[in-house]
Amino acid sequence: MIVALLTAPAARAFTAHTTRKLSPFLTSSSIATNQQGQHTHLQCSRNSRLFSSSTSSVEQLSSTSVGTPSTPFDDGTGPFEITTPIYYVNDKPHIGHAYTSLACDVIARYMRLSGRDVYFLSGTDEHGQKVETTAKDKGMDPQSFCDEVSQSFRDLLGLLNISNDEFIRTTEGHHKEAVQHFWKELADKGAIYLGSYEGWYSVRDECYYNESELVDGKAPTGAEVTWMKKEDSYFFKLSDYQDELLEYYESHPDFIAPKSRRNEVVSFVKGGLKDLSISRTTFDWGVPVPGDDDHVMYVWLDALTNYMSALGYPNKEEGSNFDKFWPASLHVVGKDILRFHAVYWPAFLLAAGLPLPKRIFAHGWWTKDGEKISKSLGNVIDPVDLINTYGVDPTRFFLMSEVNFGSDGDFSDQKMIYKVNANLSNELGNLNQRIMTLVFKNCNKAVPAEIGALTEEDEALLATAASLRERTGEAISTQSIDKYVQNMVSMVWDANKYIDVQAPWVLKKTDTERMNTVLYVLMEVMRHIAVLYQPLMPTSSNVILDQLGVPEDEREFEHLGKEECKILLGREVGKPKAVFPRFEVPETVKA
Repeated sequence: MIVALLTAPAARAFTAHTTRKLSPFLTSSSIATNQQGQHTHLQCSRNSRLFSSSTSSVEQLSSTSVGTPSTPFDDGTGPFEITTPIYYVNDKPHIGHAYTSLACDVIARYMRLSGRDVYFLSGTDEHGQKVETTAKDKGMDPQSFCDEVSQSFRDLLGLLNISNDEFIRTTEGHHKEAVQHFWKELADKGAIYLGSYEGWYSVRDECYYNESELVDGKAPTGAEVTWMKKEDSYFFKLSDYQDELLEYYESHPDFIAPKSRRNEVVSFVKGGLKDLSISRTTFDWGVPVPGDDDHVMYVWLDALTNYMSALGYPNKEEGSNFDKFWPASLHVVGKDILRFHAVYWPAFLLAAGLPLPKRIFAHGWWTKDGEKISKSLGNVIDPVDLINTYGVDPTRFFLMSEVNFGSDGDFSDQKMIYKVNANLSNELGNLNQRIMTLVFKNCNKAVPAEIGALTEEDEALLATAASLRERTGEAISTQSIDKYVQNMVSMVWDANKYIDVQAPWVLKKTDTERMNTVLYVLMEVMRHIAVLYQPLMPTSSNVILDQLGVPEDEREFEHLGKEECKILLGREVGKPKAVFPRFEVPETVKA
């Protein structure tokens, strides 16, 4: 059951935070004084802006610059290609696909709003033995099967409000041509030779495993393995790149993240690399090897090339998308496919003489109610069901805030309901509702036309809001998405504490000028919150910005610190509406 939350007191949500301190006071003040040192009020017409005749301390802390904080792997200003892995079409999308896509979307949106030129890529991986077998089991030809399942992934991205710039499919003609060109480049460099292969292979993982890697007769991922009888195969000289890879990891310590995953990769490579079989002859559903139609390419060589083929590779001319966006700024992958991205992919690129991606980030897995998610347990989480039950933005909020990005996480309906109710309904939604209701009812349905001098408490809260872009930018630039959300939640806490302490509903009876000032400060703080929440909750944030009257062309991050973009005094406001619903915990979930 969903109940709309209106103006119920939010103070109870902040009991635990009553001892929180406001940010340090600023060294300069925008408070106007007369010659006797007495405070005077600031009065503005509807077409003027707050602090237009003075330099405010908020302005000094705000940034109007374009870009994000620089890191050892990103300059903070240049073009930014971010990619999800292309999703394998053996089955319909699950929560893991939604999680990766959402993480990339939050980062991509943040970069765009920071003024960066972004290319956000997603898509589907549609070749391989598993796809061919699954299609046959369903009585379908492989292409028709791929068309159907690929569309389900594309539909999910739409439902989740994912802002990808391109959706690539490995069955597309231009991609096949790019993969064959890449093969020829590797062959011309002497990195490929014809031999024969036999050994353990997982059809589910589309991965070869050494005997020493098997755990209780299965792949490390738990997938079944089968013994491949000896067959002709082309090999990539992976062993030639062991030392070069280790040297690269050493000289680029931020290439693989988080650190625990980097350590796993380094350990794997130090254990010794064997040449990699990169073609098969026992099935047909794949990209033919150039000059040898008896072989189709290993699915991972095919799939990994998508990161370049989507940019128009092999066209590397100046001004091309490849020239502009490659090397990719960030590959985001699940930890189960890190080996392919952090070992095989860079080795292929080194062999071809092409630049390596700047960073590879591997996130963790989700469990449900403490148990591993599997079809056999019947606990698979369908992201479409989450959206239908809780809505898009609450789903986005929960998945991005529940765990440290990079670690494993556990999902339960109870956790989701409690978090959404606490952070969105009780705190953010209720704060916005209280502010806008007080403004609508007590300020003639408009932003206050004039306000008084700012107090130290006002300045402190505004300073905290002004620093929010920098703090969230540092988090996003290192893929600490959960820290980005924590900073946002903390800002809302501070604003709620401020409104409870200042009590504008009391001030309306004793000091209307002070009430106007408090409400204006809160609206300006809420502008920062809503603008910076756009990457995570784009729809809800823009609803709040609409209520605040922020023009659509003033919602990028560079506008946060611009004097002329502050909340316009005297602007009319509409009747406020609840932004976030409140959810009741069903008895079945409580149990």
